Amino acid sequence: MPGRLFLFQWDDQAETRARTLRDAGWTVELESTDGARGCRAVLNHPPDIILLDLARRPSHSRATAEAIRRFKAARRIPMLFIDGSELEVAKVKAKILNPLFTPSDLLLHRLSKLAD
Repeated sequence: MPGRLFLFQWDDQAETRARTLRDAGWTVELESTDGARGCRAVLNHPPDIILLDLARRPSHSRATAEAIRRFKAARRIPMLFIDGSELEVAKVKAKILNPLFTPSDLLLHRLSKLAD
């Protein structure tokens, strides 16, 4: 059963991805320009799942994820990283507690498994 997602995506395709997720039944909050603002939103109203795009500006996604994970209240929220090179995935694994990964073409399938 779809729930509430918070999507961090740093490109002009962010609205398209958010619309696709909404069409699949998810409630989506999107941040595409300011990681700090997005962190505050996540902490003030925790989503069911946090999505971060590693394909574009992966350092922004890593920094945002690190900031969120510093707060105990956010450590149990699943954090799913979309796409990204092997190097970027390795960097996330080294710094982020319990990261999950998926290619974008399997995102909806992976989300449905997480929601079960």
